[in-house]
Amino acid sequence: MKVKAIFNRDGGTFRTTDMDAYSRKVEEDFRSAGHEIEIAVVGADEMRDTLETACGRGDLDAIVAGGGDGTISAAAGVAWKTGMPLGIVPAGTMNLVARSLKLPLDIWKVPEVLANGRIIDADIGSADGRAFVHQFSMGLHARMVRYRQSYRFASRLGKISASTRAAIGVIFNPPDFEIEFDADGHRERRHVSAISVSNNHFGHDTLMYAEDLTSGHLGFYTAPPLSPAGVAKLSFDILRGKFRSSTLITEMSALTVDLHFPKMDRKINCVIDGELVPIRSGRVALRVHPGELKLLVGSQESNAGKTV
Repeated sequence: MKVKAIFNRDGGTFRTTDMDAYSRKVEEDFRSAGHEIEIAVVGADEMRDTLETACGRGDLDAIVAGGGDGTISAAAGVAWKTGMPLGIVPAGTMNLVARSLKLPLDIWKVPEVLANGRIIDADIGSADGRAFVHQFSMGLHARMVRYRQSYRFASRLGKISASTRAAIGVIFNPPDFEIEFDADGHRERRHVSAISVSNNHFGHDTLMYAEDLTSGHLGFYTAPPLSPAGVAKLSFDILRGKFRSSTLITEMSALTVDLHFPKMDRKINCVIDGELVPIRSGRVALRVHPGELKLLVGSQESNAGKTV
């Protein structure tokens, strides 16, 4: 294959990585596997344009994107729209998509795995047409991200510290709002503190990431209005990998989820793959697109695919 690798030097662990040495390692791994590869190391503000330019080229067989979860989400969205196969190098804090794909979380080990991997047809979700490869969420998560963004941090440890402070803030000030939803024709109105819609169901006994991105459905989760004690319990369940089995969570499976906020009298936010995004219309249409995202994964991945 002919591959273009694009690395966000401002993303996660790449901030403190010798990118010249890393690029040499990536080039060595791909050339040893018989591929041609070009490598671009760019800033966060250049990432989307570089991705779109690469995906528009007719001479490339795949791209590899490296950075944090936001970078991976942006790359997946561009790759989905253009049909370009995508490999990912996880350089973020949580690296949830890499966990779903069972890729090494060590940036120095993953290039060899990708170079000797294969392409699968994976699913991707969308919220009003905007791609998400992990999840769309509202309520507790959105408030936590908003609180976290009010703190300054410049490192992974700083982000973890800010996230901890934000989580404590949300525990003592949980949201409570009303939704109407239509999930594959099932209509209901609920008061909730949290909503999460995932690209495939989250796994059992894991952090909040899907164990399989090829099942062709959305996981739809809600939590009722929670007291501070309830938020603390749910947080504990999440940390020990028991989100889906938590007594506070109601779970559904759907191909389509339409949300409506009947009492939207102020600005509300959602989180799409870790990025805080305002909701302006009071409605959100969530869809799954089975098999529409081509992903480069390890050769031991159990999903059917073709060796590259």
